[in-house]
Amino acid sequence: MSASVEAGTLALVAGAGRLPELVARSLERTGRPFRVLAVRGFTERAMRARASATVDLLDIPGTLRILKEWAPSGVVPAGGVARPSPAALLNAAHAMRNRDILRHMAGGDDRLLRAVIGLLEDEGHRVVGVHEVAPDLLGRRGQMGRHVPSEMAQVSIGTGQDMLNALAPYDVGQAAVVAAQRVLAVEGPEGTDRMLARARAIARKPFGYGSAPKGTILVKLPKQGQDLRIDLPAIGPRTIRNAAAAGCVGVALGAGHTLVIDEAQTVAEADRQGLFLIGLDVAP
Repeated sequence: MSASVEAGTLALVAGAGRLPELVARSLERTGRPFRVLAVRGFTERAMRARASATVDLLDIPGTLRILKEWAPSGVVPAGGVARPSPAALLNAAHAMRNRDILRHMAGGDDRLLRAVIGLLEDEGHRVVGVHEVAPDLLGRRGQMGRHVPSEMAQVSIGTGQDMLNALAPYDVGQAAVVAAQRVLAVEGPEGTDRMLARARAIARKPFGYGSAPKGTILVKLPKQGQDLRIDLPAIGPRTIRNAAAAGCVGVALGAGHTLVIDEAQTVAEADRQGLFLIGLDVAP
């Protein structure tokens, strides 16, 4: 990050979920000044109470006016804005004035966020990712809990890395369930939790019998060339529980490129479930 971004006040655009709160805490720990811009219908109550301003999701002119007034050194988007709630769509006038943004919404979350980031950059704002301003929230390299991967799990890790890297040009998901050299499930638009539910159903077979193959693991990595400002891979305690339910013996993630939500609880849950949790080097 450039010195100018490090020196000035950041604008934290708070979407849904706990991530904005975690980013705010990280910035406070490092003494970084910031202001919160809440998105109506998405921002959680704790962050709404801290917000200096609130905007509708589709009120692009209003958002730009606020950012021009604040003149932040960087704009940090954090949290989801997928599938607008009724509260987020109340301002129909703004929706009509921003048909380009609405058109991108039909193409999925990534296209919407890319469109918004491009618009902000066109207005002269520096858009920076959570991974740049709050690196302490990212998974570290190496073993993160008590358990270590077996030799078979190591083979699974290699298979998962190779497969996800090979699929990167096709904009497939960031995760897969792998057993040795066999791919059991690949993440699609449904997300990691639903992919794990599919893997669990496959392992149980009809009538709920059967178990996952030995060495089954979850691998979660960023796509090569992925804009981490838009879609930073993330895991948390729920991911660990769902991986265990799917028969996984461990979770491997991209070190320095994957958010670990509530790291202490996530590691403790992996230990409790008997799963290894390990951070992998990520190919450039």
